[in-house]
Amino acid sequence: MTIPYLSIILPAHNEALRLSDSLEKIKQFVDSQSFLSEVLVVENASSDDTLRIARLCQEDFPQLKVIHLDQPGKGNAIRTGMLAASGQYRFMADVDLSMPVDEILNFLPPKISEPQVVIGSREKEGSKRIGEPFYRHLVGRVFNLLVRVLVLPGIQDTQCGFKCFSASAAESVFPHQTLDGWSFDVEVLGIARSLGYEVVEVSITWVYHPGSRMHLIRDSWKMFKEILLIRRNKRKGLYNGKEIRP
Repeated sequence: MTIPYLSIILPAHNEALRLSDSLEKIKQFVDSQSFLSEVLVVENASSDDTLRIARLCQEDFPQLKVIHLDQPGKGNAIRTGMLAASGQYRFMADVDLSMPVDEILNFLPPKISEPQVVIGSREKEGSKRIGEPFYRHLVGRVFNLLVRVLVLPGIQDTQCGFKCFSASAAESVFPHQTLDGWSFDVEVLGIARSLGYEVVEVSITWVYHPGSRMHLIRDSWKMFKEILLIRRNKRKGLYNGKEIRP
C-alpha cells in the first residue's frame, strides 16, 4: 500500500455549519498537489450533524476518512487522528481554516528542511493577524508569557491550531499526551522538546473567526493549572519516553 506523503487531521466538534465548505477547500488543495494525501475528520461528541455531513462528503472525496469518538476534547481528537494517520507528515488544522490552506506547504519540504515539529505562529516576524479583537490578543499574549516562563522558553505561539509533525515525531509524542482540553498544545510541544525534537515556528496569515468555544475566564484558569501540571511532569522526567497515560 502506498504511504501518503501528507495527512491532514481535522478535529470536528459541532462543526456542521462550516465543515462542508472547509472540506471542499481542502479537497481542491489536495487534488492540486503532486503528492498523495489523506484527510482525517475526527468527530467527537457532536450534538449537531457534523458526523453525517462528514460521511456525506466522503462520497466525492476518496482521500477523506471519518473517525467518530464518543469522548469530547480537542486534544482527544488530535491524538486519535495523529496516531490513526499514515502520512509521512501529519498536519493538524482547525475546521475554520483561519489559515489559508495552501500555506500548509510552508510547513513541508523544501520550505522546511527535514521538518520534525513545525508550528504555525501568529507572532513570528512576517505573520499577519486579521480581524482579531484586541482583548483576545492581549489574553493570548499573557498566556504565552506564562507558557514561555514555565514550560516552553522561546516559543511565541503555542495555541495556533496549525501544526505539523513528522510520522516519527507524531508516533513518539502523542502516546504520552495526557491532556484533552485547551492546554494539550502546550503539553505535546513540551513532550516533543523532552524527547529531543526541535520545534520550529513559521509565520502564517491568520484570520479571526468569531464563535470560539473558549470561555476566557473559566478556561484561562483551567489552562493555568494545566500549565503547572505540565511543568511538574517535565521536571519529574515523565515526558522523557515513559508511558504515563492511565
